[in-house]
Amino acid sequence: MNIELLQEEAMASAAVSLSAMLQRPDQLEKVEQYRQRVTRKKTSVEAMLKTAVQSQLDGVISGLQQLQSALVDIVDIRQRLHEIEECVVAIPSLCDSVKNVREEHVVYSQYAVAMENLKHIFTVPESVDKTRQWISEGKLLHAHQSLTDLENSRDDLLYELHRLPNHSLQDKQMLKAYFSGVQQLSEQLGKQLWLLLGRSLNTVRKEPQVIVTAVRIIEREERADAYAVQRQKQSGFLPPGRPKKWKARALEVLSDAVVERIEGNQFEERGDNKMWLVRHLEVTRMLIIEDLRVVKTLCAPCFPPHWDIVNQFFQKYHMSISKHLEEVIAAGLIGNEFVTLLSWVLQTYPGPELLRHVDINIEPSSLGPILSDDTIEKLFQAYISNMASNYNDWMQKTVDAEARDWRRPVVPESDGDGHYHTESIVIIFQMVEQNLSVSRTISDGLMTRALILGLEQITQYGEMYREAINLFKNKHFEDRSQVPYFTHYMIAIINNCLHAMELAQEMKTRNGSRCDQSGSSAVLNKFENLAVTYDGLRNEAAGILLDEAFLDLEPHFQDLLTRKWVVSTVPVDTICATLEDYFQDYMHLKPRNFEYVIRQAEICITRKYISSIFQKKLSLKEERREVAEKIIQEAGQIEALLAPALLSRNSPSDASNSKATEDASKAISALAEVIKCDSEIITLELINFIKKYPDVSQDQLTYLLSLRGDFGRLEARQRVTDLLSSSSKDEVARNTIFSLIIVPSSIFS
Repeated sequence: MNIELLQEEAMASAAVSLSAMLQRPDQLEKVEQYRQRVTRKKTSVEAMLKTAVQSQLDGVISGLQQLQSALVDIVDIRQRLHEIEECVVAIPSLCDSVKNVREEHVVYSQYAVAMENLKHIFTVPESVDKTRQWISEGKLLHAHQSLTDLENSRDDLLYELHRLPNHSLQDKQMLKAYFSGVQQLSEQLGKQLWLLLGRSLNTVRKEPQVIVTAVRIIEREERADAYAVQRQKQSGFLPPGRPKKWKARALEVLSDAVVERIEGNQFEERGDNKMWLVRHLEVTRMLIIEDLRVVKTLCAPCFPPHWDIVNQFFQKYHMSISKHLEEVIAAGLIGNEFVTLLSWVLQTYPGPELLRHVDINIEPSSLGPILSDDTIEKLFQAYISNMASNYNDWMQKTVDAEARDWRRPVVPESDGDGHYHTESIVIIFQMVEQNLSVSRTISDGLMTRALILGLEQITQYGEMYREAINLFKNKHFEDRSQVPYFTHYMIAIINNCLHAMELAQEMKTRNGSRCDQSGSSAVLNKFENLAVTYDGLRNEAAGILLDEAFLDLEPHFQDLLTRKWVVSTVPVDTICATLEDYFQDYMHLKPRNFEYVIRQAEICITRKYISSIFQKKLSLKEERREVAEKIIQEAGQIEALLAPALLSRNSPSDASNSKATEDASKAISALAEVIKCDSEIITLELINFIKKYPDVSQDQLTYLLSLRGDFGRLEARQRVTDLLSSSSKDEVARNTIFSLIIVPSSIFS
């Protein structure tokens, strides 16, 4: 370290600091303050340096003292190790000198054991006989004490023999043969204990002291096993028959007794009684409650706490029931046995009727599930599959019976309002509701599956219903005299379809909220499919119902717009009278169905009437106005016939109707106005007509102008083309009655 260089650097630094502090004349007045401040700082730094140096010196002094102490200890240790080495040198000679003493000690200990067990050795046969007698008399504690003395004598002698360096195997075999009766006594006593423990639930009610005695003997044997195992680790000697493991064997006996009680209460088979499983499970429930009540109140005080006998019994009953139920399932279940078993497993067993019973009150989760999730799932699937099979058989029979009823010469049943119906739809929904009620008692998940299956089956029944209806219709139209009440039963069918949708909505209200989250969307889809199926079926049936009526009216529609029709009102009068007669039967439809059928009749009448106009049966050049007036008059006559339905046009039930029904009855009058108007305003009339009926086709308008007789075919087509090209396209998407009318191409030839 260069001291001079450091001093120079310090002087340079001080000069810089002074020049910074004394840059202005007024700072010379503060020179004294600057000197005091520097002096205080210098004093502080010197004090810190002194403190640091003193601390370092104290540490060095302490280290030197510890080194001195360690040196003294090392010298002392070296001296003592030297003394130990001198002592060890004399040990081998000492071993040789005490060899004779050691041999004498071994002989002496053998003599001592022999003297101690001498009385037992000479009295072994008598002790064996006495112990066997005590066992047969039930004096188990005396018998076990005697057995323990005999075993101790045998084991001590065998142990001393084991300790000899060159012990004779023949002596060992002879000693075991002499005490062979002891092992037999042990087995005999064990059998007696197992017999008592196997009947422990019955014995503990009258003679609990017998169970206590058995448990005390087992506990003593457990301690003897522990001692024998510990001595084996130290000396390598293990007495014959040890360890006996009587506690483990006792628990096995208790487990076997539980299994026997569970399996032994089945007194009937399926062939003896259809309710065999219900009775068996109920007997099992009552037996378990009674047995576990005995375990908690009477067995618990008879067993040591570390046996945890209450939980042991709970586990054994739980495992035995689980195994037994799996055997029952493997043997096969039919019909309602699935429901019985699932309800017992999922509701009865973990509920207040068994595990949560006031006398038992154990948490089901501590025991685990009685059946695995896979087994429960297989039962669910089998139950649903069995339910589906029952549905299929039953619904086919129902449809066949329903079809036979349609051909009866009897009017269908009616409700209090006079609406015709049959019972098949109600019965089907009742059957599904019954299955739902049963499934609901098991679990919401199973109820959801049953609901989905039920909705699928009801929808499938709708398809079967459709096939039966079409077959019924075809047979009837082949020979209309075969079924005297065809119209009445078609009315009943239409009402049935609406009733199915109403019952489905009620079912959705009752059960929709209880569906599990995973199946709620599927359930909603099934409800929608069902509603679509029966709504379509209702519409098809309504069409068949109207086909029956309009089949009679077809000749009269053919007479419209003919020369005969011009001078006669018979065709329309007949049409209205016939429809009015049919409408009297239609009064047996439910209001919503009645409105729908009337609207479909309105569309059908309008379509047929307009189609008759487009068939070019009459030239209107001379009598255009008269014909138009007659058409308007007959349109009013038709509107008057349909008035009951038209009055409720704005009811909520109309929301599902097609736009094609909108102003259908007005279309005839609108056509007549086009026919009637003067040629000067025909363009304006056509523009209004196109706005009102935007789906009217070019051919329809062309023929309409041609029908007037004052336009040629080419002129009419050109005028229509110009009008359609200049008309607004905003209303093109709306459908009216003209979408249903096809103009025959022959009229332009």
